[in-house]
Amino acid sequence: MPGTPNPPAIETRGLRRAFDSVDAVKNLTLTLRRGEFFGLVGPDGAGKSTAIRMLCGILKPTAGEGRILGLDLYHDAEAIKSRIGYLSQSFTLYGDLTISENIEFFADLHGVENYQRRRDELLAFTRLDPFPGRLAQALSGGMKKKLALACALIHTPELLFLDEPSTGVDPVSRGEFRTILKGLLDQGVTIVMTTPYLDEAERCDRVGMMHQGKLIRLDTPVAIKAELQGRMVAASGAPLGDIYKILKQRWPATALVRYGDRLHFFAGRGAEELAEATAWLNQKGVSGVRFTPIEPSLEDVFVALMSEPKVGAAL
Repeated sequence: MPGTPNPPAIETRGLRRAFDSVDAVKNLTLTLRRGEFFGLVGPDGAGKSTAIRMLCGILKPTAGEGRILGLDLYHDAEAIKSRIGYLSQSFTLYGDLTISENIEFFADLHGVENYQRRRDELLAFTRLDPFPGRLAQALSGGMKKKLALACALIHTPELLFLDEPSTGVDPVSRGEFRTILKGLLDQGVTIVMTTPYLDEAERCDRVGMMHQGKLIRLDTPVAIKAELQGRMVAASGAPLGDIYKILKQRWPATALVRYGDRLHFFAGRGAEELAEATAWLNQKGVSGVRFTPIEPSLEDVFVALMSEPKVGAAL
């Protein structure tokens, strides 16, 4: 992958990371343009965090090629780190330091001189400016995440990696965090975010779906949802618990998704399969069930993909 005057933010080919005999990431090949908001989604253990750590230069790949902002992952790891920001799941703040002191510490770590103006900008940007003297250990979960983000941005990175930034954060703080990310995108920062929340990934320009270390889909949220074959429906007309329990006797859990007071059912064969489901429910004494076609969410699509034999076979 030769360098170019204006290289992509990220470019990888066949990137792989193994731990002993286990491949945590397999054949990761992708190209991300500058200014893109990219979401890497998948369940725990899918390889998302390992992929992020390789792209940050923290973990050395076992095989494959990769360039970050035109820099080689193998030979330019330190140069890469100076141009990116990284917010890990376990980002450690110093509880006995204030908000301002934590930012100052990371400014010093990155060699940022005359950091005060940048610190004040970030405090205002993250809405932490009323609390510069508050100890980090006294912050709420949402405020800690915003402080961690400010620390990751103190050296004005071109590319920002966020590893599950909303995990453990309340809905209000999640909304505030999304607003902050929108502001960064408006400034031209490229953002790569891992998340287990597929509703969050709906806001990304493109999404990569990972399963067992491998990308199984890579496209815009709209295109991924449009690709789904079959019919996604919402079940109603009888107790959802009964419908779920009976359908699960014949259909895999990957075809059924329970969202509190809603039950979504993926019928890969469309009307024919829905007729079979209705007949099965009637046979088990549950009648009057209605299946209403719905627009699938990314979560619905991901669950449906897991029921495809070719996905498991490909891995």
